[in-house]
Amino acid sequence: MAIFVPSMATQKPLTSAIKTFGYTKAATMMGATKKSKTKSNIKLLTNVEKLRLLTKAEKAGLLSAAEKAGFSLSSIEKLGLLSKAEELGVLSAATDPSTPSALLTLSLALLGLGPLLVFLVPEEYPWEIGLQVVVALVCVVGGSAAFAASNFVSNLQKSS
Repeated sequence: MAIFVPSMATQKPLTSAIKTFGYTKAATMMGATKKSKTKSNIKLLTNVEKLRLLTKAEKAGLLSAAEKAGFSLSSIEKLGLLSKAEELGVLSAATDPSTPSALLTLSLALLGLGPLLVFLVPEEYPWEIGLQVVVALVCVVGGSAAFAASNFVSNLQKSS
């Protein structure tokens, strides 16, 4: 049984996501199927500027903490993290209108799976209790992170 959570973002297909994954995606709109040729209206860098994310990161001390941990812009460039993110489709996922709903669905599944597995796994041996603790922690942390990422990507995609 699959849980479907509709996205609050606009449901326009993206050519950048199609180029990234190397296939042509058919989009169904009002019962008719046609090839998606529309461009994304989501301006990621403009929305980052509107939300003042770099200012907030600076005030929170995230940039100096990253620099102390060895993550300066030059080290990120040397490691090739930006090109790797581009290869993995992180930027196209950030502009894909279906990403927030997919992340929200993942978070709800993880947050429901944790208590379910704790309930279903018996407590006869110590390793089973350890398994319950590990599964519960992974599900709570992963579900919370997916929920936060869903909210963050949704805010990035808002065009106002």
